[in-house]
Order: sequence, then structure tokens, then C-alpha cells
Amino acid sequence: MRTARTPWRRAWERFKRNRVGYFSLWAFLVLLALALISPLLANEKPLIAHYDGKTYFPVLVDYPETQFGGDFLTPVDWYDPFIHAQFRKDGNWALFTLIRYSPNSVNYTDYQSHPAPPSRVHWLGTDPNGRDIVARLLFGFAISVVFAIALTIIGTLIGIAAGAVQGYYGGWVDLTGQRLIDIWNAVPILYILIILAAMFEPSILLLLFLFAIFGWTQLSDYVRAEFLRNRSLEFVKAARAMGLSNWRIIRRHILPNSMTPVITFLPFRMSEAILGLTALDFLGLGVPSSIPSLGELLRFSKENLDAWWLGVPTFLVLVVTLLLLTFIGDALRDAFDTRKG
Repeated sequence: MRTARTPWRRAWERFKRNRVGYFSLWAFLVLLALALISPLLANEKPLIAHYDGKTYFPVLVDYPETQFGGDFLTPVDWYDPFIHAQFRKDGNWALFTLIRYSPNSVNYTDYQSHPAPPSRVHWLGTDPNGRDIVARLLFGFAISVVFAIALTIIGTLIGIAAGAVQGYYGGWVDLTGQRLIDIWNAVPILYILIILAAMFEPSILLLLFLFAIFGWTQLSDYVRAEFLRNRSLEFVKAARAMGLSNWRIIRRHILPNSMTPVITFLPFRMSEAILGLTALDFLGLGVPSSIPSLGELLRFSKENLDAWWLGVPTFLVLVVTLLLLTFIGDALRDAFDTRKG
């Protein structure tokens, strides 16, 4: 006897039948996993160090130079030839990461001019400040994706709440809410960013806050439309007749049946967040230079047109990321389209 398939299971099966979207989801998850473990892939500090019979974990703890035979109490410079010589002695060893540079590290013993072209040491060259491009790309991608996920979650929650209240109660609540949203959408966010950038030090949290308070209005319109349609259905009328509270009707009966536009728009909202953060960093209104970003690399590429290794890899990372999210969004839209078997 076959068990009945839930709507979510049927949607998942339709999603898997879209091979491009299904492959894109797994490819994006793999890239996200690599981004989240980026400190274990790109770091100037070794993962494990064994010195004079003791084991150390420099990637987790900043040890003073005196710990490894140096003369100063300052943190170890892992590019120092003296430190390298110490670990070449018998019984001493250090396990370094695949990429021997973190996003902000600069090897001052490397006397080539910057931005330097790709080489055996720097696979994709360096930026004008001497920082490794591969490390900046890896960490910049991680920050962009984490920022997009956080912004999508916050904006989705605000949009669902605003749209649900307007759509469920209707009448003057809906009318007032729509007019307030129209006023809110008329606020020039770019000017506000310029003003705040002059008043405060730019930070990822400030950008997240600004994007979140302005980026929920479009989603709220879709949720409002779903609630306006579903509130007049028979099962909602039956729930009201049974005396259920408004909150319970919204949470258990209307909201689960109004999530289709929310889910299908999630990848596209992530794409907008990544592009928005990249654009602000390109204009110099985004995160500080100490935080790696894709937009900063594009700005360096514009300022150094002969250094192709600055713009081409960054452009490819953006294109691949946005294509994967677009394919996932298209597959989700088809999966929740009940007209497709």
C-alpha cells in the first residue's frame, strides 16, 4: 500500500527532475561549504606545528615568537625565514594550509611590485596592496554568501509579517499598510548610505541593517496577495467558525498555504543581496578594506586595467554564483507550480 505524498514531497520530486536546478543546488552547497571552511584553506598560519616535542595549533592561537626560538614577544611572522629555518630542524615540522596566505596578509619578504601577476606563489596574483587574490576571492565569496543568507532570512521574516497582517485583516489595515509601504519605497537608500558612510564607520552589520529595513517590501506584496486569496477559502471560514484565534488561523492554516512565492523567490533575493553588496563595495560605500569583498576587487580592476587577474576571476565568481542561484530559483518555481506534473 503506497503512502500519500505530501505537497512538499511532490514539490521536491519535481525539483529533482529539473537536472540543471538540482545540480546547481549541490554545486552551490559545495561552494558554500568550501567558503565556510576558508580559514582552513587559506591562512598564513599552519594548522598544526610540532616544535621541541610539543604540538601547537597556530591557526587557533596566536603564539609569541619566543615560543619558537625568537627574541620578541610579538606574534609569529610565519613568512620570516628564521621561523622557517626553525621548523626545518630535526623533529620540528608544521602543516600549512593549501593557500599560504590569509586575505589580509602581506609577505614583506617578497620584493616584487604589486599588483603582481599570477605565479607559483600567488596562483592568481596579488592586488595593489600585495594581498593574495585567491584568498581574497575565497573569503569575499564567503562573506557575500553569508551576508546574502542573513539578509534573506531577516527580509523574509519582515516581509511575511507585514504581508500577512495586511492580507489577513484587509480593509483599512491593508490600505494604511500599502500607503506606508509606498512612502517607504520612495526613500532614496543610496543617499542614506552616503550620509551614514560619512557619519559612521562602514561595517557589515550596518549594511545588513540598511538592506534589511528597505528590502522586504517586494516580498510583502506577494505574501499579501496570497493571504487575500486564501483568507476567503472554506477551510479558513471553518476555522473561524470553530472559534480559533486569528494568530492560530494565520500560523496553522493560511501561512503554510502562502509560502510558495516566498520559497521560489529566496534564491533571487540572495542574488540581489550579493549584487547589492558588490555594487556598494565597488563604489567605496561598503565594508572596510580590511574585510575582503568582491566589489573591492572589481574596483581595483577598474583602477588597474592592465592587471587582468584582478577582474577576470572576480567576474567569473560572480557569474557562476548568480547563475547557480538563478537555476535554483527557476527549478523551485517549476517545482511549486502545481500545473506541472
